[in-house]
Amino acid sequence: MTIRNLHIDIETYSDIDLSKCGVYKYAESPNFDILTFGVSVNDEPIKVYDLVSGEKLPKDIIEAITDDKVMKIAHNAVFERVCLSIWIKINYPQYFKSYNIESDTGHQYLNPQSWRCTMVMAAYCTLPSSLKEIGKILKLKNQKLEEGKSLIDYFCKPCRPTSSNGGRRRNLPEHATDKWETFKKYNCRDVEVEMAVYEKLSKFSIPEFIWEEYCLDQMINDRGVKLDMNLVEQAILFDSLNTKEVTSKLKDLTALENPNSVQQMKNWLFDNGINVESLDKNAVETAISTTSSKKVIQVLKLYQQIKKSSVKKYEAMKSTACSDNRSRGLFQFYGASRTGRWAGRYAQLQNLPRNYIQNLEEIRELVKSGEYEKLKIEDKPISSILSELIRTALVPSDNFKFIVADFSSIEARVLSKIANETWRLKVFDNNEDIYCASASQMFGVPVEKHGQNAHLRQKGKIAELALGYGGSVGALKAMGALDMGINEEELPILVNSWRFANPNIVNLWWDIDKAAKNTIIQQLDNEVYGITFKFRSGILFIILPSGRHLCYLNPRVEIGNFGKESITYSGINSETKKWDRIETYGAKLTENIVQAISRDILAYAMLNLKDYNIVAHIHDEVVIECSKDMSVDSICQQMSITPPWIEGLNLRAEGFESMFYKKD
Repeated sequence: MTIRNLHIDIETYSDIDLSKCGVYKYAESPNFDILTFGVSVNDEPIKVYDLVSGEKLPKDIIEAITDDKVMKIAHNAVFERVCLSIWIKINYPQYFKSYNIESDTGHQYLNPQSWRCTMVMAAYCTLPSSLKEIGKILKLKNQKLEEGKSLIDYFCKPCRPTSSNGGRRRNLPEHATDKWETFKKYNCRDVEVEMAVYEKLSKFSIPEFIWEEYCLDQMINDRGVKLDMNLVEQAILFDSLNTKEVTSKLKDLTALENPNSVQQMKNWLFDNGINVESLDKNAVETAISTTSSKKVIQVLKLYQQIKKSSVKKYEAMKSTACSDNRSRGLFQFYGASRTGRWAGRYAQLQNLPRNYIQNLEEIRELVKSGEYEKLKIEDKPISSILSELIRTALVPSDNFKFIVADFSSIEARVLSKIANETWRLKVFDNNEDIYCASASQMFGVPVEKHGQNAHLRQKGKIAELALGYGGSVGALKAMGALDMGINEEELPILVNSWRFANPNIVNLWWDIDKAAKNTIIQQLDNEVYGITFKFRSGILFIILPSGRHLCYLNPRVEIGNFGKESITYSGINSETKKWDRIETYGAKLTENIVQAISRDILAYAMLNLKDYNIVAHIHDEVVIECSKDMSVDSICQQMSITPPWIEGLNLRAEGFESMFYKKD
């Protein structure tokens, strides 16, 4: 029989915590094993192979797994692909083959090109990532078995040794034969659900270039990025020492038993005249700025240090570091299903603190050398220093360097291009400062960054960052306008000035809103600004210039929260993380569209750079590990190639080289 496809789900065991360390380190453990292998060959009835009890996979299935011409389908397919890569390499080395040469750090994994992921298919249709939740929303005949979580806890993870279990650290089939039979049924049901999801979602054809992007994403995750483990471990040690010292000072100042406790600290503040509902970053900053008590200010600043969560990223890096000190699996393809942008995982590289330290390399060496006392004499708290050094924990391999390149003002360029805001397009064509130009357009005077009317540039900047997607006074405040010294009474003037200076962008919001509403109500296709709106099978599709679709499920036009007619649709609520009705409007749809197009431009650039060693990408930036003779200009030129589907957009990429990752 010729095998065309395999629908696969595996159940595994490892002593590594998958949720903290990721699948690459999980499968690398000497104690890793595949327990059961559920598979449907060519969409035929499912068979579960009980591998831990001695059953063997047939030779033709093993060959099919490693055959790039056979399509393998799984939910969260990276798990099956990485686990099977390690398992086959150990148990059937004669069949294993990689898509990479041995010198590439991703050479130990199977080719992702012949894999399809139903989780990606679900994300493309803006469904949840959980197979269980997808099954419920799609109202599948067969749903995931509810016993799954308890069975995984029992068989797939180490158990605590007790007198009643004979001191064992792992549960095997013979320890609970009834549970084991249910466990195999659970494995079979997962394949059934995944197959049903695949069948339903295949009707919404995903463009082939999305799978090319997915393949590249998997290669980047396979390659990983090297960590300076000396820096990571010293930073963790320094953070521990600093936390002990700061906690001791707080105990002396407050007499609290546990100053780390939010409730104890809130009670202490109340007793000292400060009543706060929260102790998050903004609340603490507000309390510091509104009290005259030097003691309270000192306590709050110390409290900020021990609560600085960004230094925990060092722990996440250490947790995911594989045996070659490379952290893998840091990027989630289609992690933001609303726009299709990538999301960060584990160390969350998409959310790294900026580095402002002037003598960055010198301070970095102090930490690496264990010079804790010398670090204490710097003019910043140790927790802040460690936070600013996080980026620098990412380093190139020996005899290589990093080239870091990013797009200049990518969203502003895309927004201007779509709306045809000509004065803005000329700014980008002339490589001028958009913040100065925006301020000049708003206030009718020349504005230069370090020259005449330079004080207005800050207002131009905050307006650009806050107002492009329909934002108003609240958006300016959220962007920190008041902290920048802009008076509250100025905020409405800024909003009106920016909108008056950008009439085409304002019109874009309303035209997008009208096109989307008309498409939903009339169920007829509409096109505005090169963006197509379609209504099919109860879904509003917004077709981007790249050919990719944004999906809004079960859309309706109804009276919204502000008493006006607006669009609602079914999706994951960003606050509750639950499936809910979500309200949207033209400016918000514009934001989705612009961010999605910007994401597509990045993906296009990354595909152009696929023969280079991309090890990371953060928002509109790529990090390439390359030989020391590679030029920055060559990378930036590749990135600046405008995709054929958005002809006329003036892209600009800038970059630098470094022996560790940083913000230039």
